[in-house]
Amino acid sequence: MILPTTYFATLALLVLGLLFWGSWANTFKLAGNWRFELYYFDFALGVMITAAIAAFTLGSLGFDGFSFRDDLLHAGKKQDVYAFVAGGVFNLANMLLVAAMSLAGITVSFPIVMGLGLIVGVFFIFAQNPLSSPVPLFAGAAIILLALIALTQAYKQYKLHALDELVRTGQVKSTRKKVSPKATIVAIVGGLLMGCYIPLVQKCMEGDSGLGPYSVVVLFSLGILSSTFLFNLFLMNLPIAGVPLEIFEYFKGNLRQHAMGLLGGAFWCAGMLSFLVARAAEGPAAATPSLAQGLSGAAVILSALFGLFLWKEFHGAQPKVNAILGVMLALYSVGLITISLAPMVGR
Repeated sequence: MILPTTYFATLALLVLGLLFWGSWANTFKLAGNWRFELYYFDFALGVMITAAIAAFTLGSLGFDGFSFRDDLLHAGKKQDVYAFVAGGVFNLANMLLVAAMSLAGITVSFPIVMGLGLIVGVFFIFAQNPLSSPVPLFAGAAIILLALIALTQAYKQYKLHALDELVRTGQVKSTRKKVSPKATIVAIVGGLLMGCYIPLVQKCMEGDSGLGPYSVVVLFSLGILSSTFLFNLFLMNLPIAGVPLEIFEYFKGNLRQHAMGLLGGAFWCAGMLSFLVARAAEGPAAATPSLAQGLSGAAVILSALFGLFLWKEFHGAQPKVNAILGVMLALYSVGLITISLAPMVGR
């Protein structure tokens, strides 16, 4: 299998992972008026196709003569199960992320889900590898939590201001309407679940019988694809928003809508694979864990910037709301850097 042999190649993979993970959510916006449940069928299929192509090409080439199929045979059954289950856990969290995006947009949903996932992951990381000084680790988590609280307040004030404008123009009669907490609740549940798949991925790669990056992605994508049908059975019949859906609605989508779902899954999978392959680099080619952690987490900031400036999800916001959003991005960045550097400080 092909793995990076130089530090530059590893760094390039980390940057690619950042770009892919930070931009895949745009495909959901580009799909237009397309329910997230239907989008997700194509997303899961795009993940599986990309994982298979990568495994049978990059994962089966190279001068070491060790292919991803050899890796599957060599790995333990327990590791296979960990990777498959991790895919299912991630998938439910990611489906809730897309559901929250359909309600509140990328700027609000992505930081909440991924930020909470990072906070939950911090506790798992510390439980597995306690630091002599855990203060930086938990301080970073606390700073990110403050950033998420600021974000929810900015969203609430923005929506209330929008309601006031509707009242002023006579489109609604009362300002007593409250901002629905549904999007925030969905994002919070998704975030709590998002932090639970990371330890499973770590376990499936540990030890002499651990899986390599290409094998992890294939089994992980199988967990995503198979669980999509199970989870969507509930989400389509008991929808988070809108009326219940029939499976036949999927076939009414146009080429662009299906293509965006497939592309979104391909982007996400390419990002996952980039980070895992970069992590597998050894010797002089290996990047520091803090750099890998920082760049993977920075995808949240990139996605939020897309939501703000490309999709203008806070268009016409009051100066106070814009200021809060700026503080949120700054706090998130500081918290992410603090968590990334914590293992070095806490030795």
